[in-house]
Amino acid sequence: MSTALSAETRGTDPAGAEPRTPRASVKASSKVPAAENTLRILKLLASRRGPMAASQIASSLDLPRSSVYHLLGVMEANGFVLHLHEEQRYGLGISAFELSSAYSRQEPLSRLGRPLLASLVDAIGESAHLAVLHGRDVLYIVEERAKNRPSLVTDVGVRLPSHLTASGRAILAALPKSQVRALYPNAAAFTARHEVEGAIMKYSALSSHLDQVRQRGYATEHGEVTPGFGSIAAAVTDHLGWPTAAVAVTFLEDKLPSEEWPVLAARVQKVADELSVRIHGRPVK
Repeated sequence: MSTALSAETRGTDPAGAEPRTPRASVKASSKVPAAENTLRILKLLASRRGPMAASQIASSLDLPRSSVYHLLGVMEANGFVLHLHEEQRYGLGISAFELSSAYSRQEPLSRLGRPLLASLVDAIGESAHLAVLHGRDVLYIVEERAKNRPSLVTDVGVRLPSHLTASGRAILAALPKSQVRALYPNAAAFTARHEVEGAIMKYSALSSHLDQVRQRGYATEHGEVTPGFGSIAAAVTDHLGWPTAAVAVTFLEDKLPSEEWPVLAARVQKVADELSVRIHGRPVK
């Protein structure tokens, strides 16, 4: 063990504790505790905005310091963590980034989401799509078009302003308000495709609308993207509760009475919840 490691002292994390962190006192239930604890350490580091001291890792996960030092040493040797000697802290390493890149290359969201959306479309007879946040836009990664329904602008690869779309609003509503504010710092951040009554063109209006989305549990859109078309969307979240995507359906507004929107929203939410479970890597009940 290096002198720097043995001399490490307990301190406060300048990055601050995050609200979404793995549970602290969960005992490893695996028959391979070293593997389980290695993954717990990686998940903990991934949930923080900045590096952590080894003593903090041990305390947060209720693990012996000696075990934490040993596991960190192995992970550092393999590039999964980086030891910042001057700060006496550990952060994620390049190998962790490479895993993230490989995850993106394999398009797991698209692969997992497509069959769920196809089943939803078969059940409701309306088109559905899956989108992710890309800056202030939403990027559409899956579209399942219903038979005998008009084509939409939400083809795979299309980007649209998130504040105009049900998908974008569902994702924004699941983000911390501070992050939404950072995405929309001024009026220049707001754009419109065409004139719509009640269009969201300033932050106060967006903030109020997102409050309604949180209370309702799903997001809506009334012709802001394409006149005459409405959409309903629900967020897909990861194991930390962070929004990773949104499932949405789009339909002709005059074909769906307003009292039926909550019924359709419940079906959309069910698909979003199921996709959330699938991307966690846990069996679907």
